[in-house]
Amino acid sequence: MTEIDQKVPRHDCAFADAVAKFVLRDYSKPGPNVRAAFPSSDLWKRVVATGTDPWLDTGDIDAADRLWTQEFTALTTNNTLLNKEVQKGIYDALVPEAAKMLREADPDIDDHRVVLEIAFILNAVHGLKLVQHFDADVSVELHTDLANDADASYEYGKRFAAIEPERFIVKVPLTPAGIVAAKRLGDDGVRINFTLGFSARQNYAIAKLANPTWVNVFMGRLNAFVKDNDLGDGANVGEKATLSSQRMLRELGNGTKQIGASIRNGQQVADLLGMDTMTIPTAAAEEFNSLGADVADRTSNDPEVQLVSSANAEQIGVFWDISDEFRRAVDGLSDIASDDGSRVAAALGAIFPTLSDTDRARVLAESKIPKAASWQDRVDAGTASWDGMLTEAALQSFSDDQRALDDRIRRFL
Repeated sequence: MTEIDQKVPRHDCAFADAVAKFVLRDYSKPGPNVRAAFPSSDLWKRVVATGTDPWLDTGDIDAADRLWTQEFTALTTNNTLLNKEVQKGIYDALVPEAAKMLREADPDIDDHRVVLEIAFILNAVHGLKLVQHFDADVSVELHTDLANDADASYEYGKRFAAIEPERFIVKVPLTPAGIVAAKRLGDDGVRINFTLGFSARQNYAIAKLANPTWVNVFMGRLNAFVKDNDLGDGANVGEKATLSSQRMLRELGNGTKQIGASIRNGQQVADLLGMDTMTIPTAAAEEFNSLGADVADRTSNDPEVQLVSSANAEQIGVFWDISDEFRRAVDGLSDIASDDGSRVAAALGAIFPTLSDTDRARVLAESKIPKAASWQDRVDAGTASWDGMLTEAALQSFSDDQRALDDRIRRFL
């Protein structure tokens, strides 16, 4: 057990029950008139008719209010979106009240755990506000400190699900421990939105090993990676990867659904219609509303990607190609629910690059889009891959936003 494991309460203990009771004190399930009060949209009806379930990618109630129609079914939050809401100060009064409750529930609780628990509370409370206001499902996200701890991720995931089992969807990040935790949570009936995916092959591994309810491709960042690193014009990179992943999942047929994530504009919504789910930022949803686009199923499309002659097409092709060797590595793993993630990491290699603290600091400094020149030698050596590096960059970026949220909590303790 890690230090975090030893301090994380079981999901069914008295402490977890006290936290859940605190979170739920002002919550009531939305009544039958909540959804009916929102308008219906012919455009979004036609979107739904293609097979796509539209979600809004925001935690901002006012922004979602302007766009929400009866056809939307869910909202998704993450560390970044929650941090934006918390930084507005809307929960400043809640933080010291939560801290008092936590210390009464566990007199031995240390400051680090208090911050971890309050971040959990804020995520749950804000998620419940969204559920109540929109009569919607809501994705809530694990604290980034838990990303490499399968046991802790499992316990906190169970605690989220216990608070609102019918409406909360637990977001788990792509790490070896995350795959293990998602498998265990899914076996317990918890709906999982498996996040930080960037390729069809990553999603093949996740779907085969953990069988979560949803997997993602962050398509906008794929386009930016190719464009920003002068590997091509960036057009269609994320779309090609996402559509490839969607087709793979339908061939696999185990029930895992595809989310198109990191959507940057309304045209991407039009170009990906027919996929299982799209989580759409408000600006992209507004743009799609005004496009007048032809609404039709696009999931059989396989758009072309233009790369410069110096780009290594095979290395970039990992976003949409799944090699036989990779499939065999995934298929050779079994009984991962009893693992801590180490066997998964060893078997899948380059999608989980081994990085030092210095490396991670460089990833964070480069922000969400890795600089190809920084990591090309490792990709050439086969110890890293571009989908793996983009996942690491996303995790470091979310961790940075989580630290900002945690810092605001500490101001009131």
